[in-house]
Amino acid sequence: MLKQSSAVWAIAFACVVAFMGIGLVDPILPAIAESLRATPAQTELLFTSYLAVTGIAMFFTSWVSSRIGAKKTLMIGLALIVLFSVLAAVSNDVWTIIGFRAGWGLGNALFISTALATIVGAASGGTASAIILYEAALGLGIAVGPLVGGLLGSVSWRGPFFGVTTLMAVAFIAILALLKSGSLEKPTPTKLSAPFRALGRPALAALAATALFYNIGFFVLLAYTPFPLGFGALGIGFTFFGWGVGLAITSVWVAPMLTARMRRTSVLKLALPLLALDLFAAAVVVRSPAGLIVCVVIGGLVLGVLNTVLTECVMEATDLPRSVASSAYSAVRFIGGAIAPPVATLLADAYSPSAAYVFAGVSVAVAFLVVVLTTKVLRRVDDGEEPERVEAEAISAGEMA
Repeated sequence: MLKQSSAVWAIAFACVVAFMGIGLVDPILPAIAESLRATPAQTELLFTSYLAVTGIAMFFTSWVSSRIGAKKTLMIGLALIVLFSVLAAVSNDVWTIIGFRAGWGLGNALFISTALATIVGAASGGTASAIILYEAALGLGIAVGPLVGGLLGSVSWRGPFFGVTTLMAVAFIAILALLKSGSLEKPTPTKLSAPFRALGRPALAALAATALFYNIGFFVLLAYTPFPLGFGALGIGFTFFGWGVGLAITSVWVAPMLTARMRRTSVLKLALPLLALDLFAAAVVVRSPAGLIVCVVIGGLVLGVLNTVLTECVMEATDLPRSVASSAYSAVRFIGGAIAPPVATLLADAYSPSAAYVFAGVSVAVAFLVVVLTTKVLRRVDDGEEPERVEAEAISAGEMA
């Protein structure tokens, strides 16, 4: 695995930074609210604009990359992240930052949707080695993002934005110099309507609906929790570092162990109620920082299993090209994530902080009911074992939220 070209290492490094971006802003939400005199609901829109644009863009990324090629798609995505992260860093108005986070989401969609295929196409030592490398980058990014955000955010809320700008600029230069377009497979163009038509398939529609409601729970836990915790940026960073480590461990190791012994739909029927119970527990202990930390870490462990297994199901649910199925599913899932933070904050303001977690728990319970009611439609996802490359693609798409 370690005997890779410099181009592969450049892409892997960029993957780490891209996945760091998911949780990097989390620790600085209270600081942004205080410094820019913004309400919690306004700062939550930093997640909403990012996720909404990422979700919408995912409908079109396979169409773009299949026409201009993987390297150009990666470069455009990285350039957009660098541009909009530095603009966010120098802004003094929360609404301006919200807009720049939307541009950041577009760049992230273009980059992440293309990165795995590029690593597999450029790596030496076979597909398995490339997959292990990509999974390592993914897990490292998700775990380290909140911690780096907390460390830089303890100095200034602008620090994490400048950190992303610097790291992504380095990644841009490295990929530009080291990745040769001729070393990559020539893409086969896909139709613009393909992801939309894919949602007409009953199995994929059921999984997308499950992901929509499940992702509400995911992002209430991630994006709203910094406010009731009441910690500074560093404390929030360490809390969600624990969350990210748990998520990475279970997504890479525990989920495959479970699916080797149980049907995928059975794993979903087990994990979704556990996540719902964890969120209801958070509603009970919301005024206890220690109790809330425990719920966050446990939630990360369950989320890792769900991320992987749900997207593995998407890969096997239809005979559609996997890039098309994944784009359609991920787009709907990101839209669910975009809904969660502002609704949770508004409910907390109108009633109590517990209401946000009750909303999240009920949403995950709805996702569980969707799986139960569509088990017959999902029968295909329980047939056969997952090839290694497909498993990595599944983990990749699942962790992008």
